Amino acid sequence: MSIVRIGNKLVGEGQPCLIIAEIGINHNGDLDLAKRLIRVAEASGCDAVKFQKRTPELCVPPSQRGVMRETPWGYISYMDYRRKVEFGQAEYEEIHQYCEAQEVLWFASCWDEPSVDFVQQFDPPCYKVASASLTNDALLKHTRGTGKPILLSTGMSSLEQIDHAVEVLGTDDLVLLHTVSTYPAKYDELNLRAIMTLRDRYQLPVGYSGHETGLASTVAAVALGACCVERHITLDRAMWGSDQAASLEPTGLTRICRDIRLIESSMGTGEKKILERELPIIARLRGQN
Repeated sequence: MSIVRIGNKLVGEGQPCLIIAEIGINHNGDLDLAKRLIRVAEASGCDAVKFQKRTPELCVPPSQRGVMRETPWGYISYMDYRRKVEFGQAEYEEIHQYCEAQEVLWFASCWDEPSVDFVQQFDPPCYKVASASLTNDALLKHTRGTGKPILLSTGMSSLEQIDHAVEVLGTDDLVLLHTVSTYPAKYDELNLRAIMTLRDRYQLPVGYSGHETGLASTVAAVALGACCVERHITLDRAMWGSDQAASLEPTGLTRICRDIRLIESSMGTGEKKILERELPIIARLRGQN
């Protein structure tokens, strides 16, 4: 099984789980809110934060551009909303400097080729390919052309579609993420055993990107061998935004980071033996036998 280096972290079997806080667009276009979420991620014990980068003119289907909706900026078109939540050059320069100062890795899901080129100027440790882009061969090839490691989410995809995406990307520096693309996901939809299915089929490191509201399933994913986990984060699930309800609040994020590290320390080697700390217990409880 291959090991993938992402920044100063190694990802794969036998390595500590890489914990990624998905800020995505939960910043609602507010740079100060983005910084607060970065601080929450760092304080909770996350290794990295992830944003989403799109070119609205390329990513918003023509049929949706004029659809009107209520937003924090008033009753505006979907196209205008997408522009409101996109950070540009100045914001990402500040995010880059802020993450460096906090010693937190950052990268992005890029939904189109110009967005890949935009993020590349910041020399990210890796790229994320969202589930929605798994069948976009041109974007896969363009992202691979950066030479960076790639995390590929596999939500709403068949094994045949994943086969094709892996063939396009190649297996070097590739991590697959088992994902269910419902927001929020129901527990009976999560199918965590697919982590093992993907690992056995592709012989690649496999992680988990969760959209459920709770904590237990993400910790279970690590026990099943997930080499990295990604969860959306927010300051308050009641905030406006499409991803807020499927996100973890600060307390939940802290708990999940703690529990993942406890699970890792609990796994052991699998060798069954008597512990030194059990010896006095044996003497006391079996002394008459």
